[in-house]
Amino acid sequence: MKEHSDRGTGRTGRATGLWLGAGAVAGAAVTVGVAFLAVAILVTPPAAAGAAPHFVEEAQAAGLAHVYDGDFTFFVGGGVAVFDCNDDGRPDLYFAGGTNPAALFRNTSSVGGALQFEPIPQESTDLTRVTGAFPLDVDSDGVVDLAVLRVGENVILRGTGDCHFERANEIWGIDGGNEWTAAFSAMWEGDADLPTLAFGNYLELDENGEQTGNCSDHAFVRPDGADGYAAPVALHPGWCTLSILFSDWDRTGTRDLRMTNDRHYYRDGEDQLWHVIAGEMPRPYTHEEGWQQMRIWGMGIASQDLTGDGRPEVFLTSQGDNRLQTLADGSGEPSFSDIALQSGATATRPFAGDINMPSTAWHPEFEDVNNDGYFDLYISKGNVEAMPGYAEQDTNDLLLGGPDGVFTESAASAGIVNFAKPRGAALADFNLDGMLDLVEVNRRENVTLWRNLGSGDGNDMGNWIAVRLDQQGANRNAIGSWIEVDSGGKTVQREITVGGGHASGQLGWIHFGLGDAGAARVRVQWPDGEQGPWLDIDANHFGIIERGESAIQLWEPTTG
Repeated sequence: MKEHSDRGTGRTGRATGLWLGAGAVAGAAVTVGVAFLAVAILVTPPAAAGAAPHFVEEAQAAGLAHVYDGDFTFFVGGGVAVFDCNDDGRPDLYFAGGTNPAALFRNTSSVGGALQFEPIPQESTDLTRVTGAFPLDVDSDGVVDLAVLRVGENVILRGTGDCHFERANEIWGIDGGNEWTAAFSAMWEGDADLPTLAFGNYLELDENGEQTGNCSDHAFVRPDGADGYAAPVALHPGWCTLSILFSDWDRTGTRDLRMTNDRHYYRDGEDQLWHVIAGEMPRPYTHEEGWQQMRIWGMGIASQDLTGDGRPEVFLTSQGDNRLQTLADGSGEPSFSDIALQSGATATRPFAGDINMPSTAWHPEFEDVNNDGYFDLYISKGNVEAMPGYAEQDTNDLLLGGPDGVFTESAASAGIVNFAKPRGAALADFNLDGMLDLVEVNRRENVTLWRNLGSGDGNDMGNWIAVRLDQQGANRNAIGSWIEVDSGGKTVQREITVGGGHASGQLGWIHFGLGDAGAARVRVQWPDGEQGPWLDIDANHFGIIERGESAIQLWEPTTG
């Protein structure tokens, strides 16, 4: 068992709009959702799963012109950071470029309209050799910063407002190293003012930039006081990771570091879970503690409670061997079993294209794309380069969740078949119409941008809410919180994290589909474990939850 954290903070935030008071919804909250392993009492029958939404591709029309390129050291990576850099509520984009410069794009889309972006060139962001990026507010000043991953020195960019950034390695005393980095995660420990950072490194390179055949150690960086960081410590052994995630996997109130490793370069490696206790050196969980050896071609991590037991399931992408893991019921040990087959989430081969060849899967993400109240699973796919034995025509997947806990392939129905080589990706509501759109970074081709049209003639897929968390002091966005949403007799929970995916991260609105429910009630378990009250919100609204307040503050987008 993990030791419990006793951190406590509070915070208020900035917003405009109306206030919606807290209140009790009649009847007891029950867990229904997609639980095939959890026991639930059904007050009302579960709603049927919704149909696939219809997407249209708009990258060129939207003004997005960007290509992730490069040879061997850029076969992996290719991420995108999604965040609001100018405080208008719209998600902006920062793309890795590999040998091309990275690029920042401001979102200028009108509400409910066609997607539009404009490039924001600047020396600080237009770095080369970038593999991915993750947004977080390092100094909790209300302006989002960026952790930029590179082949070479990693760079932390401090946001200065209105989509401008400055290099902050020297400001905060961060050693960016000189490794091939493709993974990142962050969390706040105890009462620290700054987050703990973890950089996941891939192959070791010699002084000429050539691979040695060895996997690099990873870098674990803790703050050294309120203004800066101590020297990084090495996490050893490092087995060529491509995705890492701090997560409270057993709901004890502390976060450990999940790591999925690429077995192609193994000597004796495996996936890892690093036990993290404040003030102590992290260490891998052992097999004697319940951790089970798993060797896959680990590419990406997505985490979401699907069974309704309050603990996250973990989806791990690979080459022809994706896994969906759930924690053994009642276990205090990190003992997981695979439920991908029974849940319809194996996705080991393309449903179109080279259907008889194994797939290569990269970025996974759980979201509700049709607003029916059930989490769906998106997976980007594409051959590493021209790897024999694996599909060349390998399209991404959109697996729609349903009330029986089984996913159904729906990418063709949704119109997002893509035979490019997508790597990193993100689902986000770019035009603030309550429907999640999709952006993909393609290897050696322009990015793709898919706008969600719902049924095709308007937003009639289902109701929704989108919320943001706000607390005073450190950890402004309340990373490590759990959000619980009850609507129509169904309760879902979601952990707020930084990391996972494939070289891609998001910070901003947190989306929940409600199906036919016209309202929901929401409560937050804050990072230190304090449970907030149930707060009411009507469907189809954006809302900001400020710690210590008794109401959700509604936010209205400008028309743009």
